[in-house]
Amino acid sequence: MSGSNPFDPKLFTTDAISAETKGINDFIISGMKDMPEWWEIGVQTFRDQRARGEGAFPLAPKSPRAREIEIDGKGNKVKLRILAPEGTPKGVYLHIHGGGWVLGGADQQDPMLERIADNTGFACVSVEYRLAPENPYPAGPDDCEAAAIWLAKNAKTEFGTELLAIGGESAGGHLSAVTLLRMRDRHGFTGFKGANLVFGAFDMSMTPSQKAFGDERLILRTIDIEKFAEAFLPPHLDRRDPDISPLYARLHDMPPALFTIGTRDALLDDSLFMYGRWIAAGNEAELAVFPGGAHGFIAFPGALAAAANKRMDDFLKGLAA
Repeated sequence: MSGSNPFDPKLFTTDAISAETKGINDFIISGMKDMPEWWEIGVQTFRDQRARGEGAFPLAPKSPRAREIEIDGKGNKVKLRILAPEGTPKGVYLHIHGGGWVLGGADQQDPMLERIADNTGFACVSVEYRLAPENPYPAGPDDCEAAAIWLAKNAKTEFGTELLAIGGESAGGHLSAVTLLRMRDRHGFTGFKGANLVFGAFDMSMTPSQKAFGDERLILRTIDIEKFAEAFLPPHLDRRDPDISPLYARLHDMPPALFTIGTRDALLDDSLFMYGRWIAAGNEAELAVFPGGAHGFIAFPGALAAAANKRMDDFLKGLAA
């Protein structure tokens, strides 16, 4: 795990990877070996299989504590799934799920959101944004922007607090950064107090680590990134447009951020580069590097996930201190 120097070369060596983490990675590779490709069997078939727990990630049970509401989006309704702590929340965490803009759902990480709510005192509001390829860019970002606008206007009334944080995993990290930029540039709103950006994809034109990862089936390969991007982005778009690749945005007036990344993740460079640009723009940021962590590693029980999840919980708790 990262210490005072997140760029300590020792963190990136094979010697830094624990036997437990190596075993988890071997288990993932073995389990994914014969899995079908979503673009071959059809995206809805793949989604249905994943919802039954047949994919790479452990099945997450639905929380009886969750409730759902609908808000107005840009010509559509957007569903929000809410998991709150007991009593008045200390803040509200706008959560955006991962899944390559193609997979996943607001109801597929209830245990994680329960943990965050109970450990931090934040109410978690997860966005059921529209998915590609049925709804390509800008549909998903538009829905996340609508959720952020609604929270900025209604958090005090709905939750008794105006303290807002935002975050998500993978595509959710990307959409969180895009949402922060849209709120700043389109609405003059810089009221989010923290960003929890977990192995996010910040450069849709592909960073070196994305291109170099290859075919090892450790959750996310180079071809997966390419296929997700093809589904999400119409071909005529400039993939370095800051609304598509937030790495290329002007990053002034962003909130303090925690970037979490494992060294066996194809998106490693995305977090390394984005952390550097976040700092260079005059913002506060932390970079948490976890040796051997694969893409999505926080979902697999073990010491590495426990350490990463604790650091994220502590980051959010610190925003309300």
